[in-house]
This record gives sequence, C-alpha cells and structure tokens, in this order.
Amino acid sequence: MAALFDQSFDPSADKPQFPGASAEFIDHLEFIQPNVISGIPIYRVMDRQGQIINPSEDPQLPKETVLNFYEKMTLLNTMDRILYESQRQGRISFYMTNYGEEGTHIGSAAALDPKDLVFGQYREAGVLMYRGFPLDLFMAQCYANADDLHKGRQMPVHYGSKDLNFVSISSPLATQLPQAAGAAYALKRENSNRIVICYFGEGAASEGDAHAGFNFSATLECPLIFFCRNNGYAISTPTHEQYRGDGIAARGPGYGLMSIRVDGNDVFAVYNATKEARRRAVAENQPFLIEAMTYRIGHHSTSDDSSAYRSVDEVSYWDKQDHPISRLRHYMTAKGWWGEDEERAWRKQSRKLVMESFEKAEKRLKPNPNLLFTDVYKEMTPNLNKQKEAMWRHLQQYKEHYPLDLYEK
Repeated sequence: MAALFDQSFDPSADKPQFPGASAEFIDHLEFIQPNVISGIPIYRVMDRQGQIINPSEDPQLPKETVLNFYEKMTLLNTMDRILYESQRQGRISFYMTNYGEEGTHIGSAAALDPKDLVFGQYREAGVLMYRGFPLDLFMAQCYANADDLHKGRQMPVHYGSKDLNFVSISSPLATQLPQAAGAAYALKRENSNRIVICYFGEGAASEGDAHAGFNFSATLECPLIFFCRNNGYAISTPTHEQYRGDGIAARGPGYGLMSIRVDGNDVFAVYNATKEARRRAVAENQPFLIEAMTYRIGHHSTSDDSSAYRSVDEVSYWDKQDHPISRLRHYMTAKGWWGEDEERAWRKQSRKLVMESFEKAEKRLKPNPNLLFTDVYKEMTPNLNKQKEAMWRHLQQYKEHYPLDLYEK
C-alpha cells in the first residue's frame, strides 16, 4: 500500500470523471457570464428589398413555387382581415390574426413532407393553408357550423386536420412541446422517415413544458423540429421582460439541440433552414431548434388592444419597412414575375374567394346539439345519457330562448 502513495502524481492527468457534464478542471474561481458570446447571428437569404445576398444560398425555387408562396401569404392576410372584422361585428366570438408572420408559416410548411406531423400553437394558420386546408373549413371552424371538423366544440382558430397531419390546436400554452417529443419518439420507433414539427412562440418557451419537451427530445434522440416564432411579445409582455439571455436559440445547446436563428421575415431563409433541419432530423434522429425572428403586427387577439403597450410608430415600421409579403414581392418584381396588374387581379380574386366561403359559412346550420355528448366513449355512459335528457328538457321548457331551427336536426 505504501508503494501506491509513493507514486508521483501528475495534476495535468487528473480529468473530471463526473457523469453529468464534459469539462476540464480549473484552479481559479470564475462564473460564466450570461452572454458568453456576442449573440447568435441571424441567417438570411434576402435583404429587405428582396435582393439575394449570397447567390449560393438562393434556393433556386421555380417561378410557380414562389408565386404559390406569395399567393398563400396574401390569401392568409385577406382571410385574417375579413375574419377579424367579422369578430368586431359580433358574427364570431374570437379571432387571432397572423399579420407579419406569414413568412414563418409558408417558408417552413413548404420545406416539410406532407406526411410530417404538425403541432401548432394558435398562430400557424398559414401552415395548414399551405397543406391544402380549404377556406370553407377555415370558415366552418370559426363559425362552429355543421361543416366544422370539430363539430363546433372548439374556440375559433383552434384548427386541426387528421387528413393533413395537423394536430388540433389546444389553448393551454406549450402543452404541445412534450406531446411533440412523444410523437417524434413514436415516429422514430416506426422508422418511418417522418418528422414532427412543433410551433410555439417565445412566450411559450417560458413555460415548464418547454423544458420537458426540449430535454425529452434530446435524450430520446427524436426526429423533431422545434420552431419558435419570436415575434417580440407574449401577449403584452415584451421580450426584454420575458428573459435575460440571448433569445430562444441560445437555450438549445444547453439541452443538446442543434440550433439556428433565422430572419423570419425572409421566406427563403425559413425554407432553407427548415429543409436542412428536416433532412438531418430524419438522417440523424436528432432534434433541431429554429428561432425565427419576426414581429407580430396585429393585436395578440380580438381580446387584446396592443396600443396600450406599444407605439403606433413601432408597428408601422414593421408593417411598412420589413414585412415578409413586401419583401417577397420585391423579389418577384425584380425577376419580372409580378407587377401591378397581377397584384390588382390577385387581390380582387383572393377577396372574392374568401368572401364566398365567408357567406357560405354564415348561412350554414349549427351542429346538432346531441353532438355535445359523442366521441368520448364508444357507447354513451348512464351519466351522459342523464345529462343529454336534462339538456333536452331544458331546451323544450325554455325554447323561446333557444333558436333550434338554426341547428341541424
């Protein structure tokens, strides 16, 4: 034993053996500064005038694809304006616009495979629109009429489509993040070459569910893209009051996530980043974090008045100077693919399409009240049958207050 203690000890060979981290020992006291680097850069392809900055990053998309991007972005914008006004007129109960964030929707959706599973938050209508969800069903959902896939049971803008692999929206914030990790793990076990993409805002990243989703996806090595729309505000809370670190992408390395920050108002940058993240997520079975920097031009929802916490000049800057739709239009104009005549014709046509669906939805009957009790159990339970009978007794007793002729029989 004495011989063991007599052996010379080389301090340089003393490596940490702790299982929880990979690091070296140091012999001086030092705390890590929050901003240890100057800031994660923002990847972009186009400048604000639609000019390609680095030709090697140009995705070289065909004219038809770019025109489709533009038409979907502007159609979404038109639908937003009409449904927002519809709520203001008392025709629907609630609405949330997507103004200013159209590039994040379309750029990411275009880079996915149609079989990929989407978990949205509540401001990703453009993703569903790009996948082919018709205007009639957008309207049916907001009006909760008999054509609504959810049978009138959800708040407006809480869309979903099994056929288009878009999981129904859930109001509680960030619940979709750990759900997405579980779904991605299932896809990995199936070896199906599919991924999950999970959308959320920077405000949702402050929820505990975000931690759970990030950590599970990394440790289980899931084919998953976390897509954060950092639009500057969590309802009325600005980013400088939400966190002290360098945004959301800076959190990725701490969880073992491959991370990137992109210009969310540059539809090509969003497309390139999502396409590459998807390719690698499938090939390597690992999660990715994309932080798309953008700006929420509209109010948080029809329940919000953003003039109480931000200036008109601030909103006007993003609307007039750095809008994803105008940036893409500059690009198309420079290519000779779009002009004033095409713009006027499309604006007229898109409004006509939206108004036709709007008018149809408004005239449609509401779902049969009996649907309140279906789709939970295969067979109705005794307590549900009692509730159903009680409902009908109430409706008959006070029928002057319930216009049942507006509901399907």
